Amino acid sequence: MEEVRGDVSDVLPVDVAVMEEVRVFPLTCAVQNYAWGKIGLDSEVAKLVVGGDPLVVIEVDKPYAELWMGAHPKGDAQIKDNRIAQTTLGQWIAHYPACLGAKVKDAFQGQLPFLFKVLSVNTALSIQAHPNKELAATLNAKFPEHYPDNNHKPEMAIALTRFQGLCGFRPVEEILGFLQAVPEFHALVGRDAAEDLRSSIGDEVRTSQALKKCFSKMMSCEKKVFVDELNELVKRVTQEGAAGKDTSSSNGDLLLRLHSQYPGDIGCFSIYFLNYMVLEPGQAMFLGANEPHAYIYGDCIECMACSDNTVRAGLTRKYIDVNTLCEMLNYKPASASSKIFLCVQDPADPCVTLYDPPVPDFTVMKIQVPASVKEYTVASVDSASILLVIEGDATATSAAAFSDVTMRRGSVLFVSANESISLHVTSQSGMTLFRACSLL
Repeated sequence: MEEVRGDVSDVLPVDVAVMEEVRVFPLTCAVQNYAWGKIGLDSEVAKLVVGGDPLVVIEVDKPYAELWMGAHPKGDAQIKDNRIAQTTLGQWIAHYPACLGAKVKDAFQGQLPFLFKVLSVNTALSIQAHPNKELAATLNAKFPEHYPDNNHKPEMAIALTRFQGLCGFRPVEEILGFLQAVPEFHALVGRDAAEDLRSSIGDEVRTSQALKKCFSKMMSCEKKVFVDELNELVKRVTQEGAAGKDTSSSNGDLLLRLHSQYPGDIGCFSIYFLNYMVLEPGQAMFLGANEPHAYIYGDCIECMACSDNTVRAGLTRKYIDVNTLCEMLNYKPASASSKIFLCVQDPADPCVTLYDPPVPDFTVMKIQVPASVKEYTVASVDSASILLVIEGDATATSAAAFSDVTMRRGSVLFVSANESISLHVTSQSGMTLFRACSLL
């Protein structure tokens, strides 16, 4: 298959009936160079991009934060074949919506319902949550400049490297422990709210209300007050660390790291409310509506509903909407271990692990082809899907492709609904791929 796009007029005209038969093709995907991304070839995103196209020049001092694989208007993938008249995936789906699969096409109004990504995080992303559909519609109607669409944005992160983040409220006992050990944190929450939380233990409804009161009190502190307390805390933890003392009761290491990235930011105190998560490669966390979270460091696969709605409240220089965030959050304390999303083995294929969240918009599959297998079939599903190679090499063959496609680390393939792919694996150590689709 041709590796570069050319002017379509350079190519012999292709019969429209033949065009409709082409339902599998490679993509060149959009890279986002956000400031928080890992730099140059330290970034998994950059490594995948150059793996997929060795002619790409990676700039050594530039951040490579996100690879977007999908049809989102802010990063619509380019079709990597000059015999196809449409230049982007979004245009192609608009012309041939049947490629989505009948159920997906009807359920999502002819749109690809997910955006598939790779993230390489060097400095923390904002403390944030995503609205449910009802709140998204309200926010979009009132503040379209901040909330650009009316869709929800559930998302899942699957670690590629050791991945650190914050997710959901800690168990109450842990929060109370920090309120006792960190006087600067206690000062922002206040004695009354802290006492309400302490006395609510055992009563789920009261605990949720008390937790909301504590978090809201801290988040709505006057800037001078919280900056003074934060500076005091950082000074104390720095001095204790220099004296060789254990600062874990103040979550000292994480505090100093976040403060170095976002000095004077209220989000630095969120580490006392939210679970600190460390995902090993292959582990995942699912972030449903109203779940507070932040990514801190590492590389991950991410899949989400196709939306841009994010409510932020700290560790950011972007628009902060504290009132909306404090009103919308899910104030259900739970352990960090309970926030790890459990994947399951596909009963039909021992090579496939399913990450199947409780939303219809997306499912992610991890496909691990062992070294002993040289011929592998990527099974058809009743949904359009996007396939990303993380490791390994193969020649991909499909009746729905113009010709064979060379697959290597970083290759991305669009596969229409109900099409299978035959992989002739050429690498000695097998292959690892991720696939996003919608299993209704």
